[in-house]
Amino acid sequence: MEFFKIHRDIPFMRHALVFNLVSLITFLAAVFFLFSRGLHLSVEFTGGTLMEVSYSQPADLNAIRNSVAALGINDVQVQNFGTTQDVLIRMPVQKGSSSGAQSERVLAALKAADAGATLRRTEFVGPQVGDELAADGLKALACVVAGVMLYLAIRFEWKFAVAAIIANLHDVIIILGFFAFFQWEFSLPVLAAVLAVLGYSVNESVVIFDRIRENFRRFRKMNTMQIIDSAITSTISRTIITHGCTQLMVLSMLLFGGATLHYFALALTIGILFGIYSSVFVAAAIAMWLGIQREDLIKGPVKKDGDPADPNAGATV
Repeated sequence: MEFFKIHRDIPFMRHALVFNLVSLITFLAAVFFLFSRGLHLSVEFTGGTLMEVSYSQPADLNAIRNSVAALGINDVQVQNFGTTQDVLIRMPVQKGSSSGAQSERVLAALKAADAGATLRRTEFVGPQVGDELAADGLKALACVVAGVMLYLAIRFEWKFAVAAIIANLHDVIIILGFFAFFQWEFSLPVLAAVLAVLGYSVNESVVIFDRIRENFRRFRKMNTMQIIDSAITSTISRTIITHGCTQLMVLSMLLFGGATLHYFALALTIGILFGIYSSVFVAAAIAMWLGIQREDLIKGPVKKDGDPADPNAGATV
């Protein structure tokens, strides 16, 4: 399925150096903000108080957020838990206030706004739990990276594996850089979005790499740069359809998903946009600079142009 067909290859690789310099500057800026500002971690990572409150009618989440914020408690997560009448509230640790005292103040404020508010449970999430979650998140990220590299090395060639993982880590670091620069809250849903972006981005890279391998078989007179340009150009329509449809769904979460899904959708949006960019200008360019060639992807003797036994002999672009 194609929205349009481009009859002439776009010379992407002619400008690869410029685009990769821009990418490098963006990457270094993201690393700088990560070290200078750090991530604004949520309650799951830093520890805090968790409350489950039940209402006699569907709860107004925005009103609950405003009631808690009026107490001077910032960075509060409020979401439905099971039904629209049950609400889960996560609050960060407050200096000079115990978890019990904090939950009593919040419950009093909620009852003042709605007498039907009933406390189901309250518990304290310690920082040690947050440390464990952070460590598990890093392990999950490392496993994804290792799996991606192994898959690409087996299916294609190690040069493609190196190129794809550099491009994917480029996407991840830039997402984290945005969250560090704007001090957006980094929570478990955001971590899930980052891991999803890794898989989503590598899918785009695999499509382009597969077309590059196919073009090496079809077009014997093209050099590597022309092969890559042709592969990217021929997949543009597919890229627009796939990423466009995905972004429509993510945009609906961003606009209508409320505060609970806001940063999750925001991380996915950044990842989708930079995933397209990195697959075209980072992964493909790095593979080209690593010296990818026909002999790396096509095993066995390569027939020369004009060989009668070659079914593609004389093929032109």
